[in-house]
Amino acid sequence: MFFLFNDVLVYTSRGLTASNQFKVHGQLPLYGMTIEESEEEWGVPHCLTLRGQRQSIIVAASSRPEMEKWMEDIQMAIDLAEKTNGPAPELLASSPPENKSPDEATGADQESEDDLSASRTSLERQAPHRGNTLAHVCWHRNTSVCMVDFSIAVENQLSGNLLRKFKNSNGWQKLWVVFTNFCLFFYKSHQDSHPLASLPLLGYSLTIPSESENVHKDYVFKLHFKAHVYYFRAESEYTFERWMEVIRSATSSASRAHILSHKESHLY
Repeated sequence: MFFLFNDVLVYTSRGLTASNQFKVHGQLPLYGMTIEESEEEWGVPHCLTLRGQRQSIIVAASSRPEMEKWMEDIQMAIDLAEKTNGPAPELLASSPPENKSPDEATGADQESEDDLSASRTSLERQAPHRGNTLAHVCWHRNTSVCMVDFSIAVENQLSGNLLRKFKNSNGWQKLWVVFTNFCLFFYKSHQDSHPLASLPLLGYSLTIPSESENVHKDYVFKLHFKAHVYYFRAESEYTFERWMEVIRSATSSASRAHILSHKESHLY
């Protein structure tokens, strides 16, 4: 798992305890770093070479869009580090090297949606209504959140009544639903202080049910990830469009060039 800060890129593997969520394996200061696409050189899809002043590493993203996200954000962070910070001191002590590389560790621990809910740390179990952290979701769904994603998420929050139906159920359940921070939170009513459950949306696809799914209702949208399928029914065409708009911001990457140019003044 890679974390990009304003002055350093840190790479980690998953920790085993609540107080050790991620174990640091190494870090690359951004000052003086260069980044280049190197798929042809290494013969690996979506491959990048990160060259620091004292160390270089080769990484491969899971897809072309993921690679482009990382390249854009790392290059932007490098440019800012060059302008503002200068060389940064190494504050993190790297963990001793292990036989398994960070790349191997990252790809080995994929979990299903049920595992994701069940595998909360002991710290999280003490607070049962607390949602999964963003880092936790990124790890298990093998996805990334970039700066533009965060910028959009801040501007897209919504709450209201929705009817929810699972893939193999017949009836609809009315819930008060809150969308914030890439996640849906479900309440019995708007007066409740704690959610019944939450659904992180990173990695999910947002579509309209097909005729073969036999969901013969108006204003219905579908969320699905692997074998997990949820149907939601809005009260009107207006609320349906609003829910589609905000959920799409958490489940798909729109034209990043358009978003970047549109938000450039906000980001700087």
